[in-house]
Amino acid sequence: MSGELSIALGQWSDKGLKPSNQDFHGALIPSPRDCGVKGIAVAIADGISSSNVSHIAAEQAVKSFLTDYYCTSESWTTKTSGSRVIAATNTWLHGQNRRGPDPYERDKGYVCTFSALVLKSQTAHIFHVGDARIFRLAGTSLEQLTTDHRVTLSSAQSYLGRALGVNQNVEIDYLTCAISPGDVFVLATDGVYEHIGADAVVAAVHTHADRLDHAARVIVEAALANASGDNLTVQIVRVESVPTGEAAEVAERTSDLPPAPVLEPGMIFEGYRILRTLHASSRSHIYLAKDIDDGTELALKVPSVDLRGDPTYLKRFMMEEWAARRVGSAHVLKPAPQRRKRNFLYVTMDYIDGQTLARWMIDNPKPSLDVVRSIIEQIAAGLRAFHRMEMLHQDVRPANIMIDRSGTWRIIDFGSTRIAGVMEASPTAAHGDMLGTAQYTAPEYLVGDAGSPASDLYALGVIAYQLLTGRLPYGTLMVQARSRAQQSRIAYVPATQFNSDVPGWIDAALRKAVHPNPLKRQQALSEFTHDLRHPRDGLLGHRPVPLLERNPALVWQAVAAVLAAIVVIQAVMK
Repeated sequence: MSGELSIALGQWSDKGLKPSNQDFHGALIPSPRDCGVKGIAVAIADGISSSNVSHIAAEQAVKSFLTDYYCTSESWTTKTSGSRVIAATNTWLHGQNRRGPDPYERDKGYVCTFSALVLKSQTAHIFHVGDARIFRLAGTSLEQLTTDHRVTLSSAQSYLGRALGVNQNVEIDYLTCAISPGDVFVLATDGVYEHIGADAVVAAVHTHADRLDHAARVIVEAALANASGDNLTVQIVRVESVPTGEAAEVAERTSDLPPAPVLEPGMIFEGYRILRTLHASSRSHIYLAKDIDDGTELALKVPSVDLRGDPTYLKRFMMEEWAARRVGSAHVLKPAPQRRKRNFLYVTMDYIDGQTLARWMIDNPKPSLDVVRSIIEQIAAGLRAFHRMEMLHQDVRPANIMIDRSGTWRIIDFGSTRIAGVMEASPTAAHGDMLGTAQYTAPEYLVGDAGSPASDLYALGVIAYQLLTGRLPYGTLMVQARSRAQQSRIAYVPATQFNSDVPGWIDAALRKAVHPNPLKRQQALSEFTHDLRHPRDGLLGHRPVPLLERNPALVWQAVAAVLAAIVVIQAVMK
């Protein structure tokens, strides 16, 4: 086998005894590159018979899914991409119904059932609304994978409990199952499965295995011969091969390229003149380079010499630019245009003439509260761009954030980024060494749990605390804890203990952001940035923060004043 996903497909549809066909079906097998990232999509829809426009709804549902699904972000999971496309189609159909002549007559509107099968990597993803069914052949029987959304009133009367176009929002069934070569899936409308037995379907698939279109036609004609009075549609999908390795295709096969050689100032490399070294570490080397063609200055990053034999490191390295090209934000470093073919593995990014937050903190040890708010809000804006694309940065730290000459803070490193869609296509890539920098690593990573947007929020909370105090909220204790029990026993050190200018309500916001339990942090980055500007009564909890924590200097001044008064009184009494 080639190691790529491939299928055999057969389809057939017939209006049957009805004057027109209100079913619609389709499939899309993209290029090998897109197939590795997004998979193969097959969809079927059935318009309701009481409506004169439901065939339009069925056609719109299938066509929209097969086109719009492939337009969604490559970093999104299949579930997110498919669900959003179906929800958008439902909204459009519902809007057409509300604007039509019978806005409250669902039986006359743009309404249809919808089921889709997406095969990606080694997994089948199923989306389902209504009563079109998806089966899988299991030996000599058919296993129904979907559940009919039909409400039965009596033996002769029933209605669809769920369909596209009925309500403004739609509930979509979603399930997955592993696939192997030889697996067969069958999609069918009720005009077929209600009038033919499983044995006949299985026999047709096996008998006409080399002509699946003919097998689908045989099934439809058999159902029609058994007095089916509805439209009839069948799709047969047989898995021929599945990827045997990981999703190397996601970076357009750049993993096949050898790592760039060690570069020196003055040399010409791939059409770039190397000007000077910007940064060198055990993970990578970054150079300031100039494009010979147009004179543009950029940052050119090459893999570390010490790690060039580590395939896991090289996969993460090649994903950096892939991730950067899919995150759009003024607060995220942009990749430089790639105008020529590469012969080596390297990354080119915009050059920022500025300094890192780590250096800025040394030069500005006591920033004002407003300055800190501005920095945190800009970093949060960059992180939200990651999260919208279902990416986790996983290494938010001062050294990975830079300010340019215009005063804009930007996230500059993507070496630890987790991309949900890529992890889905390559499951084994989701398990590896803990990435990021220990002092800013969320506690859940330290005990082996998966990260979430709350993990990036934790790191941002640590940076905010450090900006205001020059210290870390738990010192080095949290880094040393390796169980949830140990983590829960580590006490948060109030920021007010180190900086009396920090209001108690901001300290409470910081405490919440860096809570060891991710479920007890703010629900979103925007909530955290809002808490840094707006006092929230409930944030402090039922127990008021002691004055000693809020303003220790004032407490000790008061104690000193009381002691001085006692001394004066004793002296007078003598």
